[in-house]
Amino acid sequence: MLISCHHTEQRDFSLDWKELPAIPDTIGFAGSYGGVANGALVVAGGANFPDGGVPWKGSEKVWHDAVFVLENENGVWKKVGRLPDSLAYGVSVTWKEGVVLAGGGNAREHSSKVWYLQYERNTVTFKKLPDLPKPIANATGIILADVLYIMGGTSSPSAKETEHNFWALDLNNESASWQVLAPWPGPSRMLAVAAAQGESLFLFSGAELKDGKRHYLKDAYRYHSKDGWKSIAALPKAVVAAPGPAYSIAGQILIFGGDDGMLAALNEPDLATHPGFSNAILLYDVADNTWESAGLMPKFPAVTAPLVCWNNELIIAGGEIKPSVRTTRVLAGAIKKE
Repeated sequence: MLISCHHTEQRDFSLDWKELPAIPDTIGFAGSYGGVANGALVVAGGANFPDGGVPWKGSEKVWHDAVFVLENENGVWKKVGRLPDSLAYGVSVTWKEGVVLAGGGNAREHSSKVWYLQYERNTVTFKKLPDLPKPIANATGIILADVLYIMGGTSSPSAKETEHNFWALDLNNESASWQVLAPWPGPSRMLAVAAAQGESLFLFSGAELKDGKRHYLKDAYRYHSKDGWKSIAALPKAVVAAPGPAYSIAGQILIFGGDDGMLAALNEPDLATHPGFSNAILLYDVADNTWESAGLMPKFPAVTAPLVCWNNELIIAGGEIKPSVRTTRVLAGAIKKE
């Protein structure tokens, strides 16, 4: 049973990157759900600009419901079904032999629905789980000891403030409902990054909305069910919308890229010159409570993309590589001992 994205080798390692077959779309998607179901890599939903344009030139964002699977890395993607609704920017985590999909949104509304996606014989099925306490998108989430935790987000497409919510659902208990827990002691946020290690979960970065204005955050927190939240060392820079959940490796947590906010002040006409988001890999040492650089990703890394553990590799599928620019690229990173 996979409860978090982790690797058991210690300390000295490198990442060997390669590309898997591209997602079968001409544009690609941001904010897709992703995970592993019955051994197959799953990418579902997401949003894009089908004309390849940008919103400040009149292009309209469209939300999608297609479910794609890749059964092996030398195979081809197959479209095997549709989500119950066209959605993007929800929480997705692998659990047992399927993928939990929580929340998300589209142009009309944000969703409180939670589904358990399963895949067999070219068919996807959806089992309904308890609704979230309220609609949410742009949240982050992680599974720890069969409990799904959801943190932050926004409650509607027009929200000008971020949420300060912390919810938990015991996935092993079919009669369980969502628990509303005390949140972390810092600002509300969206597009944060979650991780799990040992008996703790972690919340990193994100962006706070205040009256519609985005504030990039570098703070970080650790949660344990016995003693609650504690502040930990701040990140060297923001990692807003970095692929998630983060990747855990024997006492360390890796975060890949993200939007550091350095170019957030660019005006819309200048966004065409945007060089892309950060390709830096940050490593957090849990025991030492310290951050360090862990190298670079390949050029044009994606944000708002799921990070999935599949066949002992970390997978970053699709996402956004520049403001409003999607990618169909599927990156696979293999941990190699030094």
